[in-house]
Amino acid sequence: MIGRRQFIGGGAAAAALAGGTSLLGLSDRSQAAGEEYRALVVVFLTGGSDGNNMLVPTDGMYGDYQLARANLALPKASLATLPGSAAGHTFGLHPSLAPLVPLYSQQRLGFIANVGPLVVPTTATQARNNAVDLPPFLLSHSDQVAIQQGWTVRDDTSGWAGRALELLPSTLRNPLAAVTMDSSRTLVLGKRSPVSFMPKDGARYWGPADLAHPESAAAQSINRMAQWQFANAYEAEYVRTFGYAVSDATRITKALESAQAPAADFGDNELGQRLRALASVMPVFKAQGLRRQVFLVQWGQFDTHTNQRGNGPTTQDAQFVEVAKALAAFDETHRANGLDNNVVTLMMSDFGRTVRPGSGGGSEHAWGNHWLALGGPVAGGTVHGRFPSPVLGGVDDGDPGRNGRHVPTIATDQVGATLMNWMGLPPSLYHEVFPDLVNFPTKTVPLLRA
Repeated sequence: MIGRRQFIGGGAAAAALAGGTSLLGLSDRSQAAGEEYRALVVVFLTGGSDGNNMLVPTDGMYGDYQLARANLALPKASLATLPGSAAGHTFGLHPSLAPLVPLYSQQRLGFIANVGPLVVPTTATQARNNAVDLPPFLLSHSDQVAIQQGWTVRDDTSGWAGRALELLPSTLRNPLAAVTMDSSRTLVLGKRSPVSFMPKDGARYWGPADLAHPESAAAQSINRMAQWQFANAYEAEYVRTFGYAVSDATRITKALESAQAPAADFGDNELGQRLRALASVMPVFKAQGLRRQVFLVQWGQFDTHTNQRGNGPTTQDAQFVEVAKALAAFDETHRANGLDNNVVTLMMSDFGRTVRPGSGGGSEHAWGNHWLALGGPVAGGTVHGRFPSPVLGGVDDGDPGRNGRHVPTIATDQVGATLMNWMGLPPSLYHEVFPDLVNFPTKTVPLLRA
């Protein structure tokens, strides 16, 4: 007989990520935008990746970039050239991101210039003078991760994707909608719904219980435990959460067991392994009739105060090699699996970094940053928004010390609203998910194809 204590340790990690009530009790709020399978995958680069060296102007603005970045400036000849012009400039990518150039050329990858959290539209002059409300705790890793992913600083610690999923029409809601691949979960955390945990290797084994074999004594015991009844509210809540975790783990285990391994080369690193597992299982979720899913994949060590360039494993140069390989393989696999128009991948980070280098061959915390979006639905082959000037103390520098901290010209909420509208969130509910959008005349950006 398998006892209760033997399972608590094995199931604690998954159970801790579940919570709240089922999505199924919500009523229709609008007509569905479309009932085919749609998934948003957010790759969040932790530490604040330096967008100034991800997307580099190659026209006359390159001279300003080179002057301001000094020892961090990438030689123009080393850049992976992007075809054509966009946002009034020509561009190149960090050389480590060269595998993404064909996707840009095929107009399935696009960049979003100078994005970040904003309370109201803000100029650099207003930011320097504190003339308007600014997001709190700028330059703080933990706070900016939370705010980028949805904290509204109004006693609400849920995320924008989690809130939006709860408001979708009932025909688009399903179990396993809000999914994280590690313990990070803010983006997909709703106000009253569970978050599902999907590690790259699955959640098949809970101590001696193998969820792939539900007929076994150990698996039967763990499922009975998930159905225990308690009068005590705390014990009842634990079992309810535990039950969600067992149900999710069983469903994910079955999906991974029936998934086909991708042929594409994702690389043999943590990011590649996570995206390989996710790409393999998404066709199974679609075949099961799931309609909408958001996946959070948080990865990286991009807090490059020192040694940003070079061959070390935590340099931006080295980590971008892994990013490019994994993203290109992820997109290749979706096309091979017939999910070309069903998946959008968004790559974002805590914040940008200063244009001016720091003293240790790195850069410091800043504000606005460049993001990218990838997939068949993306209006790619361009740079959305206005590209900021790299001049220290220039028109986009909100730092009184003239270090090159760009004030965002596109709000995180505008990007989030664009993506969640594609998922089925009606415009009438934007302000329930993104309260600060009430201050913005334009609620979305033209990131996706019409």
